[in-house]
Amino acid sequence: MWMLLMRSQPCRLCSVRKMLQTSKYRPFTACCTYTTDRQSNKENKRTLEKLYQFSVDVRKIRRLKGWVLLEDDTYVEEIVNILQELGADETAIASILEHCPEAIVCSPTAVNTQKELWQLVCKNEELVKLIEQFPESFFTVKDQENRKLNVQFFQELGLKNVIISRFLTTAPNIFHNPVEKNKQMIRILQESYLNLGGSEANMKVWLLKLLSQNPFILLNSSASIKGTLEFLQEQGFTNSEVLQLLSKLKGFLFQLCPRSIQNSISFSKQAFKCTDWDLKQLILKCPALLYYSVPVLEERIQGLLREGITIPQIREMPMVLELTPQIVQYRIKKLNSLGYRIKDGHLAHLNGTKKEFEANFGKIQAKKGRPLFNPVAPLNVEE
Repeated sequence: MWMLLMRSQPCRLCSVRKMLQTSKYRPFTACCTYTTDRQSNKENKRTLEKLYQFSVDVRKIRRLKGWVLLEDDTYVEEIVNILQELGADETAIASILEHCPEAIVCSPTAVNTQKELWQLVCKNEELVKLIEQFPESFFTVKDQENRKLNVQFFQELGLKNVIISRFLTTAPNIFHNPVEKNKQMIRILQESYLNLGGSEANMKVWLLKLLSQNPFILLNSSASIKGTLEFLQEQGFTNSEVLQLLSKLKGFLFQLCPRSIQNSISFSKQAFKCTDWDLKQLILKCPALLYYSVPVLEERIQGLLREGITIPQIREMPMVLELTPQIVQYRIKKLNSLGYRIKDGHLAHLNGTKKEFEANFGKIQAKKGRPLFNPVAPLNVEE
């Protein structure tokens, strides 16, 4: 069809080709300037004047969210006044508006309500720092009454204000949940803990720690939580072992579906060539074997093997799988610089957090540089 069309209209195609050739050399900047000029003509002049007045880089706003400058109703001065009342200086205010320009289209009344809500959990100087770091979270002014009820619920639950303020910035979605749903999820977690053999006395501490480590657990459904726990029990884990896995994985276990857990279990069993009982012991040592997907586990095992580490060594210290191949390479290189050959020994020096590794490396380094004898101690030699 396209070929027939070309044959039937040769003259038109020739004319189009000539147009393209002549336009090919038209400066690109001319087109851009036209578009920019046309948009700038539509921009709210009053908004621009106010933003310039408060030293805001308007070019950044045009680049990120230019639509804000086209709005008829904006509240630049009112939002700036609210931030100033909190103690924000000119530099902080400019930074906030540049990174979150939609703040100027928020109703001042709604922003004041948001300010009062956040003041329930943090002081003004802390609040300014949080707004500067997470302006989008602060200027999302919806579900405010529901947010307030959730803040009060978390306070009654025993969560510290510093933890709740962290939730407001990094896990704002949990405040969009109806407060009754969050209460229901808390009840299910409490019941699950007690059913798994946890004590009433330790339940509050366990729950608060779980929430502070992973507040997103509240976004799960009650069915998914019960389903995951039942699946683990079907795999032969006792109640106390399931509770142990739940505590170590900080609730991230509930973000997985039984199928993905089963895939990881099957892969690990094959990779380590072990029995069901042996694999269970490995998982209890390193619960991340359940959490990581098969591609991630395969990549990390292959990375360790390329460094000369054997499967028996990994089985002895499975926690090393929590490290990315890049971290493994870096740590092995550092240990090799001291003459320590990780493939000939135990993986304990390779394992751990960054702080733990640096501490162990410092000890090995100090031991390496220590003299073989004490120069001030007398030597027992025959005269």
